[in-house]
Amino acid sequence: MKNTTNNTPTEQTGNQEALPFSKTNYTLMIVGIVLIFAGFFIMTLDKEEFGFGFLGITLGPAIAFIGFIFQFYTIFKKK
Repeated sequence: MKNTTNNTPTEQTGNQEALPFSKTNYTLMIVGIVLIFAGFFIMTLDKEEFGFGFLGITLGPAIAFIGFIFQFYTIFKKK
């Protein structure tokens, strides 16, 4: 007996949600990555010795941490 079903990719209409995330998730991921890089960049701007000033100890790590939390939120956000 022959298999009469033809499962070509053009005929599979139910495969529209093959990607794990939506477009908004990917956009928010890019925003999170930018926040993380901005935090690390701010840490390098500190002029104090060994980076022990406000930018290297407080502001930079806080922005990077917010970026990581934003990434977790983006991953767990449903469509």
